[in-house]
Amino acid sequence: MGQAPIEKKTGISHLFAAATYSAAGARRLLGESAFRHELIAFGVAMVLFTVVGASFFQYVAMAILFLLMIAFEALNTAIEEIVDRVSPEISEMGKHSKDLGSFAVFCLIVANAVYAGYVVASKFI
Repeated sequence: MGQAPIEKKTGISHLFAAATYSAAGARRLLGESAFRHELIAFGVAMVLFTVVGASFFQYVAMAILFLLMIAFEALNTAIEEIVDRVSPEISEMGKHSKDLGSFAVFCLIVANAVYAGYVVASKFI
């Protein structure tokens, strides 16, 4: 027989369910070495910002860029997992999908590095 439809949660139970799903995603992302490297780089940037006396706005801008990078890293990981599940054999289309996701993350890594470098260097100029 068919499965019963999944009951949609509403109200406060939906909020708790969504938070649980997000926490599971964060735990999954922590399993990625690239993400752990990005976390370390963010920590280093925050220490450097403290050393050079960055403004509140500069901290906020760096945090927003970092959150964007985390979001892109999560989406890239999701793309990789879907491609691996749907197409376990190596295919050109699967390779392109993974490469494009990786490039999106790379662009945000560069944006984070350039901004952090600008903030730190501007304090010495």
